[in-house]
Amino acid sequence: MKFILQMLLRELRSSWRRLVFFFVCVSIGVGAIVSLRSLIQNIEVALTTESRTLVAGDVYLQSGEPWTNEVLQILKNRLSNVSSFQRTEIVDTTTMARWVNSDSTSVKVVELRGLEAEFPFYGEFKLGSEQDYSFEILKDYGALVGPELLNQMGIEIGEKITIGEIDFTVRGTVLQEPGGQLGAFNFGPRVLIDREALNDTGILTFGSRANYRILLKLHEAEIGMLVEHLSEDLDSEFIRVGSYRNTESRIERYLTRTENYLSLVGFVIVILGGIGVWSVMRIFVQQRLNSIAVLKCLGATTGRVLSVYIAQVAILGLFGSLLGIFLANVAMASVPASLTQEAAEVAGFSIISTQLTDSAILQGLVVGVFASLLFALIPLLEVQNVKPLILLQQNQNKASSSFYWLRILIICLVVVLLLLIASWQANSMEVGFYVVGGFVCVSLVLHLLGLGLMASVAPLETTRWFSLRHAALNLRRPGNQTRIILLSVGLGSFFIVGVRSLQANLLNNFALELREDTPDMFLIDIQDDQADDVTAILKKNINHEPQLVPVLQARVIGVKGRVLSLDSASEARRAGLGREYTVTYRSHLEENERIIAGSFWDEESSTIPEVSIEESLYERRDIQLGDTVKFDVLGREFQARVTSIRAVDWDDSRSGGFMFLFSPGFFDDAPHTFIGFLKGPSDVSSRANLQREIAEKYPNVSIIDGLDILSTVRRVLDYVTLAITVVGLIALLSGSLILIGSVAMTKFQRIYEAAIFRTLGANTKTLTATLIFEYGVLGIIAGTVGSFGALLLTWVLVNQVFDLAWLPALSEHLVGILLTAVIVCAVGVLSSLDVLQRKPLAILRAE
Repeated sequence: MKFILQMLLRELRSSWRRLVFFFVCVSIGVGAIVSLRSLIQNIEVALTTESRTLVAGDVYLQSGEPWTNEVLQILKNRLSNVSSFQRTEIVDTTTMARWVNSDSTSVKVVELRGLEAEFPFYGEFKLGSEQDYSFEILKDYGALVGPELLNQMGIEIGEKITIGEIDFTVRGTVLQEPGGQLGAFNFGPRVLIDREALNDTGILTFGSRANYRILLKLHEAEIGMLVEHLSEDLDSEFIRVGSYRNTESRIERYLTRTENYLSLVGFVIVILGGIGVWSVMRIFVQQRLNSIAVLKCLGATTGRVLSVYIAQVAILGLFGSLLGIFLANVAMASVPASLTQEAAEVAGFSIISTQLTDSAILQGLVVGVFASLLFALIPLLEVQNVKPLILLQQNQNKASSSFYWLRILIICLVVVLLLLIASWQANSMEVGFYVVGGFVCVSLVLHLLGLGLMASVAPLETTRWFSLRHAALNLRRPGNQTRIILLSVGLGSFFIVGVRSLQANLLNNFALELREDTPDMFLIDIQDDQADDVTAILKKNINHEPQLVPVLQARVIGVKGRVLSLDSASEARRAGLGREYTVTYRSHLEENERIIAGSFWDEESSTIPEVSIEESLYERRDIQLGDTVKFDVLGREFQARVTSIRAVDWDDSRSGGFMFLFSPGFFDDAPHTFIGFLKGPSDVSSRANLQREIAEKYPNVSIIDGLDILSTVRRVLDYVTLAITVVGLIALLSGSLILIGSVAMTKFQRIYEAAIFRTLGANTKTLTATLIFEYGVLGIIAGTVGSFGALLLTWVLVNQVFDLAWLPALSEHLVGILLTAVIVCAVGVLSSLDVLQRKPLAILRAE
């Protein structure tokens, strides 16, 4: 032990300058992991708080039909095993609200919710005029309404509206309520009433469309088990069971994708740092071969020598990790508090903390030390192969076959451990497998290309051009760096270009929500004889052609096909097809649709029904091309043949999406309504005038102004986009610095041979040309392989993990190839300038 400590101190004193780069690589990687992981965990805490508010409870049961005695008995039996709980019920439905006075009658479609006194378990109501919420407001047929209802119907607080058979007194306006999701689509203004009063209205009759929900509050430890048991018990009842843990909104999907991206970037930066560590240790070990041989001559065993260097790596990894934690703390502390507070308020979260979390710090320390050891382990194996004979005769350090097998075994162990670390960081074994699998595949391809390159340049060794001849010789000579540079630069290019390409895909997806032409006003329930006049009003008030879409309500009552055969509505319901679908017909595809199977009909109307289905109906419900689907539309039954399958980008809100799309012609004479999607006037008064004009002329038409919701979504996405861009730039900068350092470290292999060439008469220009040829070829090959590997990795991650439409981002890959070649060539030459300019005698004396 004393020997190991003495040697460790001596090695650190003598080699610290050359190991500074090792130290920096670890610090950058750990700093990125700790800061990004802390940010992710702080966001998750805020999301958990928000998720409970979105649900207004811990566990929920949701059904489209009233609760049956059987269901209530199952729930009662399961709750008997719960230590303590609270329960409440809410009912949501869409109906008409009327206001009658002596002059006119106003009618509006409203979203009606019936509440019980215990609601909500989490979250608070925010009412207008600084009014405090109390269930007493809703008693004796009181109502809270959305403020837009007052404007649209022209009524005031204290007046009455009629819902069904009951008159309700408007007692206040509700600005914010628990149990609703940010950005959710509503068919009309909100109206809150007492649950018992909802029964008295008479609108909840047989066949009424309503959403029944039971909310439960219980201990955290009992949530998972209760949800699991109820899901099993109610599997055949078409009742959705869930908890606050699995709520999802559009904003949350974006944040989840961003969290996955940040986790991936953190791991990638560690890998890039690991490549730098590997490069440094390889050069370091090669420079210490003579010292190691001397130690072995003096009786030191391979195990003792190896222990010295492993301890050295562990110490550097530990202190590099501590520096990385310090840098992460500085980075998080530099984030303005106003920025995180505003982002939290916009998204509706609790304030997002900028403190480092204990688990993130622990992860950073563990990953930093382990990554350092893993990437240093393979070059350190050379210690075992060092023979004392190399002191007397160069190039006698030949490896035995057993050493090669040991090396392969260690490489496999390193890959497995990297897979575990990647899966831990990304919180997904799938992501870890894809990233590490890509790492291994690209490494193998680069290794094989290195061998092929050395064989292919052999004919150039006889050329008369000195620079080209010696560039070829350098690529093939014993101890060459061909495969080393290809491997380090190619893997670096693979990860850096992959991060940039993934960033481009995420930002392109988010940009669909940030487009200026995204519809922000929606019209519902436009009758067939009102469509032309409403279109004329819209044209007069907006600067583009309004889009009115004909819609009908349809139910699937049967399927005839090779895979799926359903003969009744009840069978369709059990197959997950029993709900009511909003369908349409048209002769063209929208911008967010594409055909993935079959063929789309032509623009001519046809009396033979054809239907195009969304791809999830094919993947999850087994409806195939050529199947005949039986529908019930307005009490009329008919059959339509599936002639195409569509992929719909649901996140592209420029166009609507439908699960079933029919060919035109068949529904021309059927009674149907229209819905409209349009970009409303930007001026507030103009928007109000447009809504007032349509409401006065056609009171049955509901106008939903989504400008505020869309503005909120855009502001949240602005912060998300900023985070993705900044982190992507950090990955690019840190990765580039690590790769530049890795290439620059190869200059230590150039010192001796450059001195020999200078002694024999080669000038600086000739040696520079040699370096340009050598590094240029290596840079082009490494950049090409890395970019192509990044293209495949991005395709897999975007489709399988992030569930987005893939954007090739070819410009990122082409620029990656070009920059890799330029950077490798420039760094290789510039890092060797001092070698090229130094006097040969001084170099030879030092060597």
